[in-house]
This record gives sequence, C-alpha cells and structure tokens, in this order.
Amino acid sequence: MAPQERTPCCEQEDSRQNETIDNKLSNIDLAGGFINKGYVNDTTDNINNQSANNNRDDDKEHKKATDFDDLLPYVGEFGLYQKILFLLMIPFAFFVAFVYFSQIFMTIAPEQHWCWIPELANLTVEERRALAIPPKSDGPFAHDRCNMYSADWTAALAQGRTTPDDGWSVVPCAYGWEYNRSDVPYDTIASQLDWVCEKDNLPATAQAIFFCGAIVGGLVFGWIADKYGRIPALVGTNLIGFTAGIGTAFCDSFWSFALCRFLVGLAFDNCFTMMYILVLEYVGPKWRTFVANMSIALFFTLAASLLPWIALWADDWRRFAIGTSLPFILAAATPWLVPESARWLVSQGKIDKALTIMKKFERINKTKIPEKVLSEFAESSLKTIKDSEAECRTYSVLDLFKTPRLRRNAILLIIIWMAISLVFDGHVRNVGSLGLDIFLTFTIASATELPADTFLTAVLDRWGRRWLACGSMVISGIFSLLATAVPVGGPSASLAILGRFAVNISYNIGLQYAAELLPTVVRAQGVALIHIMGYVASIVAPFVVYLANISQDLPLLILGILGIIGGLLCLFLPETMDTEMPQTLQDGENFGKDQRFWDMPCFPKKRVEDDDNPGRYVKRHSVSSRNEPDNFVRALPSTIGSRASIRASIRASVKTKTGSNKRETSKERKENMV
Repeated sequence: MAPQERTPCCEQEDSRQNETIDNKLSNIDLAGGFINKGYVNDTTDNINNQSANNNRDDDKEHKKATDFDDLLPYVGEFGLYQKILFLLMIPFAFFVAFVYFSQIFMTIAPEQHWCWIPELANLTVEERRALAIPPKSDGPFAHDRCNMYSADWTAALAQGRTTPDDGWSVVPCAYGWEYNRSDVPYDTIASQLDWVCEKDNLPATAQAIFFCGAIVGGLVFGWIADKYGRIPALVGTNLIGFTAGIGTAFCDSFWSFALCRFLVGLAFDNCFTMMYILVLEYVGPKWRTFVANMSIALFFTLAASLLPWIALWADDWRRFAIGTSLPFILAAATPWLVPESARWLVSQGKIDKALTIMKKFERINKTKIPEKVLSEFAESSLKTIKDSEAECRTYSVLDLFKTPRLRRNAILLIIIWMAISLVFDGHVRNVGSLGLDIFLTFTIASATELPADTFLTAVLDRWGRRWLACGSMVISGIFSLLATAVPVGGPSASLAILGRFAVNISYNIGLQYAAELLPTVVRAQGVALIHIMGYVASIVAPFVVYLANISQDLPLLILGILGIIGGLLCLFLPETMDTEMPQTLQDGENFGKDQRFWDMPCFPKKRVEDDDNPGRYVKRHSVSSRNEPDNFVRALPSTIGSRASIRASIRASVKTKTGSNKRETSKERKENMV
C-alpha cells in the first residue's frame, strides 16, 4: 500500500464522520496537476492548529476541511454511474494498446527473403534460388538474403543452366527482394519498401521516433489538461491518434511514415491515462485498487492479445493501420458521456460545475448528498484555493539533487526505471526473434500481464517494494539469460515469456515506487522526470532488439544483464511499505535512515518510539489515536502541476487510503474497547 498521510486527531467528532474523513484521498492534485501530489505540510496551518489545540473548548467549532472524497460515500463509492465509467474505460484501453503495439505488425519483415531477378520470373522459386542466389553454410538460412550472382541471365536460360557458374561474381541485390510469407502472411510496409539488409534498421528507427513523439505528447497534453481540462486533453490526444493513424496508411516512404508515427506517439499513454485518472477520481477509496489494476489487467491485456489476430485478419498493413485507427473517432463523444474532473473544476474556481456533476451522480445512483455537506465542501474548496494561491515557496526538480541521500535515491530511481522500461519494451519487441510464430508468441506474452497484476495485488503489501522489485527484476534477468542457453524455439520462447512475466511485476512496482519515495513538494516534477527518462530508455529498446540481426542471443543477453543490475540496484533504495510519505525535502533526506540493508517487511523490526524519521516500515498507531502529535495537519494541495502524463503516480496513489483506512479503523475500535 502507498504511504499514509498524517492528520490531526479530532476526538470530539462522531464515529461516522471519522470514518468518512479517514477515507479522504487528495493525491490527485486539486490545484490543477493530474499527478500524485500527496500532501504538503503547511506552516500556517500548523500554527493555526497548535493555537486551536491550546483552546480545547473550541474543538467543537474547529471543523476538518471537507474535500472531494468526503462526498463519495454519499453518492456511492462504486454505484451504477461509476460502473458505467469503468466500462467506458474499455475503448480507451484498446486505444493505448493499439497505439503502443500496432507498429510492430506494420514494420515486421519476413525472415526469409532473397534477391528478386526479373529475368527469372518464369522459373519457380526453388529454381530461381538455386540458379541466382549464393548458398550459405553458416547461419539459420541456407541462402544469402542480401546478395545475388551477377550474370547474363538471358544467355544462362538459353544454355539451360540450373546451377550457377563458378566464375559469376556476387553483388548486392539490384532489383529488390522477394519474400517467403509463411511467417508473415501479409504485406507490411517493411516488405513493400524493402526495409531489409542495409535498410533493416529503419523499423527500429521509426519506433524510436514514435517514442520521441511520446515525450513531446506527454508535455503538450499534460499542459492542455492543466490549462483547459481533462476532457479536452483526452479528446485531443485521441483525435491526434486517429488522424495520424489514418495518415499512416497512405505513407509510401520512410520519412512520411516516421512523421506519422511521431504524431501517433503524441497520443501514447495520454489517450488512456486521462480517462484512467478521471474514473479513479470518481471511485471511492476502497474500490480504487480494483479499478486501477483490473482496468489494466483485463482491458489492456485483452486488447494487446487480440492485436496480432486483427493484423492477420486485415491481411494488409494499410488496412490494419486504418482498422486500428478508426475506433479513435469514438473519443469525440467523450464530452457527452464522461464528466469533467471535479477536482480540476474546483481548482479553477468552478465549484458550481463540480457540484452539478455530483448532482448527476446522485440522480443516476439514486443517492443524496446532504446540503450541509455540499455547503461545507464549497467553503472548504474556496479556502483551499485561496490558501494555495498564497503559497510563495516554489520548488524545482533540481532540489532533488541538492542533498546526498535524496540525490542518491533520485539517481537510483532514474536508473532503475530506465532499466525496467528498456527491459520491458525489449521483451515486448523481441518476440520475433524467439524462433516461434510471432503472432502466437506475442499473444501469450501479452497475456502474462493478467497473472502478473493479480499476483502483485496479492503480495505487494505483504512483501514490500524493495525486495519484490529486486527479486522480480533479477528473476527476469535470469530467465532471459537462460533463454540464450537453450535451443531456439519452444525452450527459449518459454523462458523469455517467463522473463516477460517477471518484468511485468517489476514495471508495476516501479510505477509506484517513485511516487512513494519522493518528497511531496517535488513529487510531481520528480516522477515526471523519471517517466520521461523511461521514454528515453524505450527509444534505445528497438535498437537492442535489432541486434538480433547480428546474433539472436544478443538482445536477451543485454536484457538479462540489465535486469539483474537493475534488480540489485533496488536494494539500495529504502523500503516504503507502511511508511509516512516524505513531505518536505528534509523528510526525503531523512527517509529510511534507520533501515538496514537486510531489513525485510516480512520480518519487521520492533517498534522504536521515535517519530522523527518517516522512513520506518513498522505498523503505526492509528492517526486518530490520542498519542498522535498535533503538529501535523492535512495540508493544502500544492499548486505545482506536472506537464507530463504519468499513470505511474496515480496508480501508486490509489492504494493509499484503502489500506490505511482498514488499519486505522481496526486500531480505533480496539482503543475504544479499552
């Protein structure tokens, strides 16, 4: 579970209100950023809180601020409207899978190809190869794929030759190639434009350009989401994907294809993430873990597993491009089906519109929010906006690198996430080098996302992040290395798929780790930086896979070594399970100081009565208990907004309140019994 936030105790409030307020989750930035911002320890609020505590007679008048999550229990945490929104995530999950994976099936080239010689068109394939293509005694192919004999073919046919003359010279292919379509039974842009031999790096280059677009798109549509709202950003990113995807089908050169894929890359991640965040915002805390994980495990996995068979059904890369791009136009209906982010509306001072959305939830879910609660919410939101605007201290991502421990953790997070991103994307794109049918192998490898997510949900909050991230990455590396030591085909493919399963686990842990470890004041910017560096690593991944043209073992060797190194580096990070989120830069610097290298959450240390260090993974007293220090308050959401779309931090934040509510409620009951 994600770390918990400290709140002041309010002993006089009734149990129902305590339970409701304990369910608060303000990790989605109220002030306009859609990144997990956590909470900021506000000095002014601390002083006011201490003053209030000095006068206990006024406690009844001292109300906790009512935030958006306080409204959800009244409208239903997972009512009919939320279920509808959950199902509306399906097309967007398909969109992001199509954007991410479709280029693989557009640019794949058949493994067996040889020079095309027009003068020998009347001969059979076997006769042409026997006469005009030099044989090879080494390698997986019995013939040369990039060279041919130079001869007077008219004279050779007149002589009735069926085998080459020893005096013929060998030259590169002069008239193009012909292909054995047994492994890829349809035309791709790689086979139509002959991206083989000296041009076989072009598919990898086009894929790298796609990820460059993803970096730009994260920044551009992140800014649009903060400035104009989530719905305009969601519609815009999907319409860009639609337009550029359709344009891809009409490309007839590498540079036109690369331009279209760059534009499609603008839509990557954001075409789903915006919807993902919106739905999580309207779901109650105890349902957020289910929605966050199952939307990926079910919808995204299904889309990725179906994609190879859509390519086979289309039977042409142009039809495939159109077929996987046309559905994006459905996003144009989003403004009439999906509500705008209420948190964003509140951050813009549009409280009336936010309340109108909640009235719609009331009507569909057949529930009712008391007018008093709505009034308190409006007052609290106005106060939050005013106080947020009054904050004068700003922070930069460079603050992460000013103190030694925080700098070390930030650098480790960047390196580890780059390793995870490269290994993950490398496994995704290396399925064509495993010696089996690429379509079936891709489907099986994609399906590993479901058990990986399910396993992670079951053990993450028992085994912790550090050792589980290390173990899964190291296991992925070991399986990748073992795949190079067995025969190509079934054995190597099975081990590589197990490596993909393990790195799926690492990927999902990595999404959460940074959001839990970085201080609140720079969390959004820090996670954005880490996320972008992951894209940079993904740019390299296609070229790692390209090394299979030199040796089939090279990609898996590199992925295996990187996996083991990345996994071992995880052990140098502090554990974040059952700890307080660091709020200030000093909290981040002190985080985990009392942890030892071999500490494991499965074998927790005995609790030490010292609350100075937030980096201790021991069970805490309930934040509602009498002994909780009064000088920590729920702070105002920071106004620092991220300009990148980061599913990572949102996925991390959704686990926060669900687990903490259970622990705190249980503790309160025990204390009340005493």
